[in-house]
Amino acid sequence: MFKYIIKRILIALPVLIGITIIDYAIMSLAGSPLEMLAGPRVSEEAIANKEILLGLDKPVIVQYFIWIKQLLQGNLGTSIKSYQSVATMIGSHIGPTLLLMGTSLIVGLFIAVPAGIFSAIHQYKKRDYAVVTLSFVGISLPGFFLALLLIYVFTVRLGWLPSSGMTTLGTDGGFLDVAKHMVMPVTVLAVSVAGANIRYVRSAMLEILQSDYLRTATAKGIGRRRVINKHALRNALIPIITVIGMQIPTLFGGSIIVEKIFSWPGLGLMTMNSILNRDYPVIMGVCLLSAIVVLVGNLITDILYALVDPTISYK
Repeated sequence: MFKYIIKRILIALPVLIGITIIDYAIMSLAGSPLEMLAGPRVSEEAIANKEILLGLDKPVIVQYFIWIKQLLQGNLGTSIKSYQSVATMIGSHIGPTLLLMGTSLIVGLFIAVPAGIFSAIHQYKKRDYAVVTLSFVGISLPGFFLALLLIYVFTVRLGWLPSSGMTTLGTDGGFLDVAKHMVMPVTVLAVSVAGANIRYVRSAMLEILQSDYLRTATAKGIGRRRVINKHALRNALIPIITVIGMQIPTLFGGSIIVEKIFSWPGLGLMTMNSILNRDYPVIMGVCLLSAIVVLVGNLITDILYALVDPTISYK
């Protein structure tokens, strides 16, 4: 397993380089960030001096290699807008994002796994159709629409929940305060996770429930609950783990819109503001982090395969 992990890391390095090249090329097509400074109060000479200072007067390929050189030295650059270190900005915003993503993933799976098993056990019955219908609703419902709907109902109409931020202004916060602010953004992301995973759990369980060894276990009188929880679910976990691994980058990207709507002080809000300001160093730092999250998520998925199924071996 150790050799396999080292091998995967070595393969990931050229993939990361390729992703950064594509990201930098696409980002450069959006135009210079100095265009945001243009106006009657800023002279062309001042903009030209700023361009030279930031190295934006050089060809894009040269700018990319300068960025790579800084990256190898452990420097992600400095924000063009706020003049803060990109590493410091990411470090101060990644905590709220991980909290939001992790909680949403756990809540979504706590809904999806029991619902998928319940649906598979009651195949082609009204309860099965009801669960599958709710699953399609969860997938089809746009996150921004659900977010705005929740804000209208629970903040505007009922006044039960706060609609923005992570803590109440003027207070030190606390567990209950943070939890109250998390309810709506977590609900939006968890609905998406649950909707996408219910059908996969149902499909995996149906395939296992129709296998011969499970019929034999049932015939021995082990008990339906034990057969499902101990035998069926364990063998159905491999395809489920694959889907869970795919949910990590999806959540990372989906949180950008959710964080923007709810003013959640995470990477999503910071990324959106950086895109609007064409803050190249911050955008590249977040893109690099996103790529690493995807690759690490895939690696963790492979490791979980071996833990769930001891017959799987990696070389």
